[in-house]
Amino acid sequence: MFFAAAFAAAGAPRPAEEPSPARFEIRMEEAAIPMPDGVRLAADVWRPKGPGDGERFPVLLEYLPYRKNESRGDRAAFYAYFVRRGYVVARVDIRGTGASEGTLIPYEYSEIEQRDGEDVIAWLARQKFSNGNVGMFGISWGGFNSIHMAMRNPPALKAIIAVDATDDLYQDDVHFMDGMMHVDSWEMSQDLANAMPAAPDYRIDESYFRQRFDQPPWMLVYKHQQRDGPFWDRTALKTRYESIRIPTFVVGGWYDGYRDSVPRMLEHVKAPVKAIVGAWNHTYPDEPYPKPGFDWKREAVRWFDQWLKGRDTGILREPRLAVYVRDWHPPGPFLEFAPGHWRYEDGWPIARIRERALFPQPDGSLSGEAPPASGAELRYVPTTGVEAGGPVMWFGDVAPDQRPTDAFSLVYETPPLEEALEILGLPRAMLRVSADAPHADWFARLNDVAPDGTVTLVANAGQNGAHRESARDPKAIEPGKPFPLEIELHFTSWVFPKGHRVRLSVSNAQWPMIWPTRYAMTTTLHMGAEGSRLVLPVVPRAERPAPAYLPIGPPENSLPGFEPIDTGTPSGYGEIESVERNPRTGKAKVVATSTSAERFPWGEQRRTESITHEAEDGKPESASVRGEYATEVKLPDRTLRWECTVLVRSDRDNFYYENSRRLLKDGVLVREKSWKDTFPRDFQ
Repeated sequence: MFFAAAFAAAGAPRPAEEPSPARFEIRMEEAAIPMPDGVRLAADVWRPKGPGDGERFPVLLEYLPYRKNESRGDRAAFYAYFVRRGYVVARVDIRGTGASEGTLIPYEYSEIEQRDGEDVIAWLARQKFSNGNVGMFGISWGGFNSIHMAMRNPPALKAIIAVDATDDLYQDDVHFMDGMMHVDSWEMSQDLANAMPAAPDYRIDESYFRQRFDQPPWMLVYKHQQRDGPFWDRTALKTRYESIRIPTFVVGGWYDGYRDSVPRMLEHVKAPVKAIVGAWNHTYPDEPYPKPGFDWKREAVRWFDQWLKGRDTGILREPRLAVYVRDWHPPGPFLEFAPGHWRYEDGWPIARIRERALFPQPDGSLSGEAPPASGAELRYVPTTGVEAGGPVMWFGDVAPDQRPTDAFSLVYETPPLEEALEILGLPRAMLRVSADAPHADWFARLNDVAPDGTVTLVANAGQNGAHRESARDPKAIEPGKPFPLEIELHFTSWVFPKGHRVRLSVSNAQWPMIWPTRYAMTTTLHMGAEGSRLVLPVVPRAERPAPAYLPIGPPENSLPGFEPIDTGTPSGYGEIESVERNPRTGKAKVVATSTSAERFPWGEQRRTESITHEAEDGKPESASVRGEYATEVKLPDRTLRWECTVLVRSDRDNFYYENSRRLLKDGVLVREKSWKDTFPRDFQ
């Protein structure tokens, strides 16, 4: 006490308090949270047990549609870390999903879901175990919901942590990536998961059919919303950063598709913001792929201690951004460890970053001097791109060697670098282009070319040509007329080693991640002083402090009766199994598959999926995706199997959607429901 007083009197900052120690055991209780309309939302409430367990604790909320009962085994060790340190953790199933009552919400992040979330937070704050302070956290959907609820500012919500989430669902989420049509494994498989009743009873009755099985797929809503606008604005933080008034901790990964939100939120949110960007993909930092990770939960406790317990953990005296600087690695598609090092930065933007412009040259080089005016033509090959994509085919994951796709691209590269070059930020491909068709997409890839010729993807992005002025008001391209097209590549960090080359690759297809545009065509990249250029965010060398993150420790708790049997693919979704091309016909087919199995106290569950993408170079308007999904649950008295087949196809004018959903009991069909829809191609 005397030392602390003398320290403060001397004008020095108070020493930071250690994060809350582990001193409690864990107990889990189920709860039914009443909503104003009488619907009850199902919750698992994990609480401290032991000396002092009569205290009131802060509550951490994870709010998801991902079926809490089946997720207990996966979440037990995660929640235990917080509970042992004096937090209550509530896992709540969204209305109409998992064990919660009510009709399935009409689509992701609906107003119904958000209003329920406010009522859940208020209920948690009133409970006898609560000190009235609620925090939210989560990855992906849980991270999105944390951001969305912070935008609504319910009184009891005091701080959030959003991992692998975004502030811009239209541009970044799985429905229209960079404003272009994408059919995702997740959005097809989630519609089947939504059709299942609550475990462990799996009650099959007319109420279940009406509220879940017979409810239309969410895809039917989203695929009609092909341009940015009011539908997406309901949860668009990008249009109102000032709405968040509580402390916000954002976590991203270089191999995750949602990482762009980190610099934007650091720059624009006025409330206290802290951020970490590491090398992992769509995972928590203590479950990293690729490595390295760290004991992320310790940092989360420091954050919540600061804002929910009023303890000075020192986290606010640290720089706002911790970034893992990536060194070169060979191309994937698999990478166990991403080389690099940690560094603190004061925030975003970083003042010492300097932009460097590199100009494509007619001879295929890339240099700092603009060439005379000229142009390079590229024939559109709709099936180009699968070689450049990652396992789940989005703007993330560890990508394979880019050379096969570069063969169908315009490629420009520097001479071997005379010294190492570090970049950090969002590179820009400032293109001047034209096309001999009324619609085209463009893709830019920033690559590292090693002395042995292998090509590693550093950053990439795409741009719908019709969205060149506005994604809200698309406009057809005037054939033959050049126009500027800025492609902001996704957030990246990379050190190009001495002797390597910087490469810019430009193409018009990224299939099967992005749906092919519908016209046969040739595009032109225009060069010159007013023509195309690549702008790199170059980071000068500087001595910077580094975070002292702790290594990943062992799990602190487990839940018996929950056991993975087959963990499936690393991503959890379909990953590429085969690629077939017929050079004579121009037809191409990509098949992605996944299987997984788990054992629960009440039985076993197995899931399978197969996604087949087909396209044809001679018929760019005609493409298709067929998804086949099944979830089988073996119970002591019966076997239930849910199946669905989803087909999305296109011609020049329309997209066509078909979904057939089935429930079988012991091999006998119990229920079947089908949907068909046609939606016009809206500059897609």
